[in-house]
Amino acid sequence: MITNTHKSFLLLVRLGIGHTKTTELTNKVDWDALKALADLQGLSAIILDGIGCLPESMKPPKMELLQWIGEVFQNYEQRYAQYEKAISSLAGWYNQHGYKMMVLKGYACSLNWPNPKHRPCGDIDIWQFGKQKEADALIESLEFRDEGLESVHEGQKFKKIKIDRSHHHHTVFYWGSFMVENHYDFVNVHHHKSSIKIERVLKELGKDDSHSVEVNGEKVYLPSENLHALFLMKHLVSHFASEYVTLRQVLDWAFFVEKHGKNVDWPWLLDLLDEFHMREFFNCINAICVEELGFDSIMFPNILSNSNIKDRVLNDIMQPEFSGEEPRLMIPRILFKYRRWKANGWKHELCYDESMWSAFCSGVWNHILKPASI
Repeated sequence: MITNTHKSFLLLVRLGIGHTKTTELTNKVDWDALKALADLQGLSAIILDGIGCLPESMKPPKMELLQWIGEVFQNYEQRYAQYEKAISSLAGWYNQHGYKMMVLKGYACSLNWPNPKHRPCGDIDIWQFGKQKEADALIESLEFRDEGLESVHEGQKFKKIKIDRSHHHHTVFYWGSFMVENHYDFVNVHHHKSSIKIERVLKELGKDDSHSVEVNGEKVYLPSENLHALFLMKHLVSHFASEYVTLRQVLDWAFFVEKHGKNVDWPWLLDLLDEFHMREFFNCINAICVEELGFDSIMFPNILSNSNIKDRVLNDIMQPEFSGEEPRLMIPRILFKYRRWKANGWKHELCYDESMWSAFCSGVWNHILKPASI
């Protein structure tokens, strides 16, 4: 159920991205609740942009607002600068050693936002055009300065980079203070049989190295429009069906379509979405982008959706039907995941055409192969 706090939140998102001039907030906004929601949705900076459009009488108390501004500066803008520096440093290292680095998700998505610094940044997700194994082996074999990530010189303290291979579809290591997920598969192919077929399509698209950007003077590769469109929608589907998605992820999709939609082969993509039973969810997300976030309907190839399903998807984005903190201990964690899996049955039915029990058996096998993923 969409609450008054949710309605105020959605209005401030539209204000923050420049999609409305209306300031119909009530004088009874619970700013603590709204701030907590903004943090959960990864949109504190966007909400702050929206607050900046309000009359002074409608804004939060001054001290609360100043604290909010400080948090956005530190957690969004300063961190984004560090994020870009880490990406350019890592790409530069790979470029020097003959490996290409494509960024996925976070950084690639941020470039489509009106203010990239106001998209939260986390891990660095990369694809190395099928050369991940060799690149990992090289980076693991070398030594780096303890205080930085340049080549080690005689007499300096040094450290080795450890590669964590316990995850499905990517390895993990740290570059400075940022976690890097180096993908050998675009998606986890062990949970659903359909993902194996989609992975083949993504890998074929992943051969394209004609899209790039310079970051601090270093060449960083970007996904092609078709690769990014399919990958973003599949990523949304996977997270929504298994756990939840945030409005920040929906905005990633909307801003991508706004900037690159004209170059997407929509008939090709829609055929794939039909083949893999993702079209109805796709329609719901597009409808949310238009009806709740104020994007132009002409951007999307289809915004028709079942209003009841679309509303349930929106409600779950704003306040997941199944929530709670995942326990640390093994047995409680397994029980928690089983309850979540049962509660999310309707999502699985919306997003996949294979049975839940087939996916359950695949998921169990997935955890047997990689116990650290439990």
